[in-house]
Amino acid sequence: MSRQFSISLVRNIGIMAHIDAGKTTTTERILYYTGRTHHIGEVQDGAATMDWMEQEQERGITITSAATTCAWVRNTKEHRINIIDTPGHVDFTIEVERSLRVLDGAVAVFCGVGGVEPQSETVWRQADKYGVPRIAFVNKMDRVGADFEAVIEQISSRLGCHPVAIQIPIGVEEEFRGVIDLIEMKALIFDDDTLGATYSVVDVPEELELEAIAWRERLVEAVADKDEGVLSNFLDGRESEPAALRLAVRRGCCDLELVPVTCGAAFRNKGIQPLLDAVVDFLPSPVDIPPLMAVTREAADRLEVNGEEPSKSDLVQIAPEDDAPFCALAFKVMVDPQVGQLTYFRVYSGSATSGQQFYNTTKRRKERFGRLLQMHANKREDLQEAAAGDIIAVLGLKDTGTGDTLCDEARSVILESITFPEPVISMAIEAVSDEDQDRLKFALGRLASEDPSFVISTDHDTGQTVIGGMGELHLEIIASRLRREFQVNARIAKPQVTYRETITKPTEAEARFVRQSGGRGQYGHVKLRLRPNTRGAGITFESTAIGGTVPREFWGAVEKGVRAAAESGVVVGYRAVDIHVELYDGSFHEVDSSEAAFQVAGSIGFKEGCAKASPILLEPVFEVEVVTPAAYIGDVIGDINSRRGRIQKLELRRAVQVVRAHVPLAAMFGYATDLRSMTQGRATFSMQFNRYESLPKTLADDVMERYGSAAV
Repeated sequence: MSRQFSISLVRNIGIMAHIDAGKTTTTERILYYTGRTHHIGEVQDGAATMDWMEQEQERGITITSAATTCAWVRNTKEHRINIIDTPGHVDFTIEVERSLRVLDGAVAVFCGVGGVEPQSETVWRQADKYGVPRIAFVNKMDRVGADFEAVIEQISSRLGCHPVAIQIPIGVEEEFRGVIDLIEMKALIFDDDTLGATYSVVDVPEELELEAIAWRERLVEAVADKDEGVLSNFLDGRESEPAALRLAVRRGCCDLELVPVTCGAAFRNKGIQPLLDAVVDFLPSPVDIPPLMAVTREAADRLEVNGEEPSKSDLVQIAPEDDAPFCALAFKVMVDPQVGQLTYFRVYSGSATSGQQFYNTTKRRKERFGRLLQMHANKREDLQEAAAGDIIAVLGLKDTGTGDTLCDEARSVILESITFPEPVISMAIEAVSDEDQDRLKFALGRLASEDPSFVISTDHDTGQTVIGGMGELHLEIIASRLRREFQVNARIAKPQVTYRETITKPTEAEARFVRQSGGRGQYGHVKLRLRPNTRGAGITFESTAIGGTVPREFWGAVEKGVRAAAESGVVVGYRAVDIHVELYDGSFHEVDSSEAAFQVAGSIGFKEGCAKASPILLEPVFEVEVVTPAAYIGDVIGDINSRRGRIQKLELRRAVQVVRAHVPLAAMFGYATDLRSMTQGRATFSMQFNRYESLPKTLADDVMERYGSAAV
């Protein structure tokens, strides 16, 4: 195929940040300065290109990740930059997770005043999980209280990485007017008359020269071991050429050993062009990232049955080459009211055209591609062909969901999927009328297909439909979409906490499943050991059964039974977690034993074992950060304590106090209103999931009574 851009000139990046750090504003400037848009859309006006949903425009926040593409010329070469703008609110963290899974690099935006905030830490950990190289953009340098050096220190201490400034600001707060490029040792002064579209490159101001030299020495020292020439010059006290420094920074960034730091003020149109240069200079292309490995379909089938980890012989390397067999990962599904269901893909190898048929290894089904589209937020451009390194949307797929692998059937492989967070909050929902019932069922199914962190279940006692999500705002947006997009009238109950169940002591259990009704019967017999797992480890399973007790071919069935039983819990009906299960003995029948029989036996044994192991309830605990004027600090702390919160840290940040605390989610409902009341609307807060911990017995008894179960 003929490419418009060489794959080495492609950058697939995400823009990630805490809410209100200026992430979408930064993206809007990128689109404007690259010529992708011809006007600057402002978030506060509800006119941001990337925030196209009604709810996003009304609330001024990003709710769903949006993809676009633009071009940027660097050193006479035009580069293709594919961008995914992600939400900054913790309730929509799944959008960040699935975007980072398919990206090669990211820009982390930090507020020059707020620095590293709670969601900054969350998205950083997500990028660590997928090994995504990052550059940092310290935004809002024009704001009162902005402190570039303090933010760098926070990036180092709180994110556990090695930030290296490649720019420093010229002026602060209202006096901020440009940046010093520490590699070229030149000053860039942005022109207000052209909305920052032009800037002057001048010598470093005399009053900042010593400071710039000191910062440059820190830069050179940080990257010296990445280039022999730079190291030799550093040891001999000689200056290195900018090109050598730039290459050394790139190596350190791509190797995840350092984070280049830039700065600017996106809303004031300053610092965006140097940021784009940094994206091209320091973030990897698809050919620069470590080789992607996939599991062959045959190995995946075997591993699923035996519950084993893949060996080297089970893996296939996916090369980012256009003439290689096709392989792509679906990372997002959404429904466009005009054209229908869109499935977003990252193409890792090979090429594709409209009408081609591929194999969905995850679902074991064939799919035929409809139109191929390049997305620009909610606008579409038809593509003739897609190739390795591309991020595209495809029409016409019926069975493909988020996390599925599509490939050539001749080389059938499966990529590592995407992990989704468990819901922490739920509420009952019911249609107002019979007419709305069918529409509600359809709408909920459609929304769940788009958002894997949105879960639908049925309360077995009441028969009510229950929806679960990542927070109050998440479910509030779902309810709004039901009304606006699907015209569904529904009654929604108050939010409920999604608890978990676990055990507190080790135990053993034995279970038999025997059925005989003429002909071949059913026989499964297991002996299990259960013990508490470390918090957050989930359900783990191993088999130490030896000899002819339980044949290896039935181990996977026992594990399936255990995991199925864990889904419905043993106390109230919440999911059981953090339990290690060992199959250590049992027996089988030469004729009557089957996978189904051992699956049932495993389920029975797990439930009986949990019942004997002093089960308890776990509640979700959130990390809460409150930023408040000092005058209200006493009221804020007292209120947190009354909510069973535990203060973790108090921090003075210029004219405000920052309170960090761990608070149970059950105590945080309605907190936004209460905080506004006690601080006259002058305080703000954010919260993110931290962990599950034991629910106090008195409260657990209340939950038990409410659900009609026996006390733990």
